[in-house]
Amino acid sequence: MSSIGTKIAKGAIWMVLFKFTERSLGIVSTIILARLLIPEDFGLIAMAMSIIAILELFSAFGFDMALIQKQDADSNDYNTAWTFNLILALVITTLMVILASPAALFYEEPRLENVIYILAIGTLISGFENIGVVAFRKELEFNKEFKFLLGKKLIAFCVTVPLAIILRNYWALVFGIIAGKVGSVLLSYYIHKYRPRFDLSSRNELFHFSKWLLINNFLYFFRLRSADFIIGKLAGSHTLGIYTVAFEIATLPTNELIAPINRAVYPGYSKISDNLKSLQTVFLNVISIITLFAVPAGIGIVATADLLVVVFLGTKWLEAIPLMKIIAFYGIFTALITNTSYVYLAVGKARITTLLSTIYIILLLPCLMWLTLEYGVEGAAWAYFIASAISLPFYFAKIFYHLKLQFFTFVKFVWRPMVSSAIMYLVVKLFINETHVSDDIINKIVILFSAVAIGALTYTTILILLWFFSSRPSGAELAILEKIYPRLPEVLKFKFLNPDR
Repeated sequence: MSSIGTKIAKGAIWMVLFKFTERSLGIVSTIILARLLIPEDFGLIAMAMSIIAILELFSAFGFDMALIQKQDADSNDYNTAWTFNLILALVITTLMVILASPAALFYEEPRLENVIYILAIGTLISGFENIGVVAFRKELEFNKEFKFLLGKKLIAFCVTVPLAIILRNYWALVFGIIAGKVGSVLLSYYIHKYRPRFDLSSRNELFHFSKWLLINNFLYFFRLRSADFIIGKLAGSHTLGIYTVAFEIATLPTNELIAPINRAVYPGYSKISDNLKSLQTVFLNVISIITLFAVPAGIGIVATADLLVVVFLGTKWLEAIPLMKIIAFYGIFTALITNTSYVYLAVGKARITTLLSTIYIILLLPCLMWLTLEYGVEGAAWAYFIASAISLPFYFAKIFYHLKLQFFTFVKFVWRPMVSSAIMYLVVKLFINETHVSDDIINKIVILFSAVAIGALTYTTILILLWFFSSRPSGAELAILEKIYPRLPEVLKFKFLNPDR
């Protein structure tokens, strides 16, 4: 078991570090596009994607998750999953064409109809993606997984940005999405030798596991996309564009850091799902890694939001500043609870995830409708904050019960990053408040990057000191230091993530 635990930990950390490279590309893309385009362009695409997202729910069976969870999955299972993906893509494409005109009438946005028609092509193409790439995650081959993911991002980037420079409108975003889907399909066959064929022989077995994932994905849609419908209908494309960009940037550090961790640990959880002690140990170490990265990333956004928006997006995005500060906390809460769902999926208890997601939606939707009507787009941001803050104890109480974990055992793995992040916030805010910020953009850039550097140095220093004076316990700190200095476990006579110790 120790080898699996080590693979999970190293894979998760390697994927996070690698993700920095991928997201650097995303950040550059967002900054360039925000400078070249206007909020209405982003709002229009958000409207289209909200319609597409609700249609794609009918294909959200999570067959890839089923293949990973089933340890003895064979070619019949893979072929059946690919066949269903293709059939569902065809159905959704048809529905998109049918609903394009009604969607434009709902939002009172005539341009939306043609946008959906074009995006429908991309949906159909994506149905042909090679199901074989799921094996990268199943076999913990994370280097191949990220070559695939990074390749997709590069293709979309290399199309979207030049088109934005040339066209200066929303069509650059549309064609960038199409290019990403085409590139994903081509790359999937180039990077993996598996060649799927039409087959439905494993349909009953796949659907038995995937029915809960379908329900979960419906709930996830209402959680993530409800604001798009409400804000788009009540406030129009400009306000929705502001909200969309604010949400993307504020949650970018937490979401993009945590997503690769979750992708890495789910196959590992599946392999040790029958060993409670191993699952406990690996979960605690994974949650310590998530806390180490997500909490300072979110707090950093809160501390520097005023400068971030002006420097990277420009003055036309000033309305996004208060939204980013609120949504960043939502991103932290979400990062802390999402990994619990992968534990339930790994042990075949997806219905628990459904129950918890239902509680979240029951909290979110009334808050979202009421606060948006009363306080506008800022009210929508507060609705997400409130729902996440209230849901957090439910998620952790449930996982503590199922893994037989003690609260204080959990706290020992996460308190150091939280304390370090709080101190980092105070130091960064003090630095910014005591520094003269002029209207000169160069001055703002220098102060922003200085604040980021000071924050990173403060956080790292405090974190290592707290870890050292806590008798150097197992956790994310040791795993990171082991990456930097491979002989560290030997020096400390300690083995990280060894469920058998």
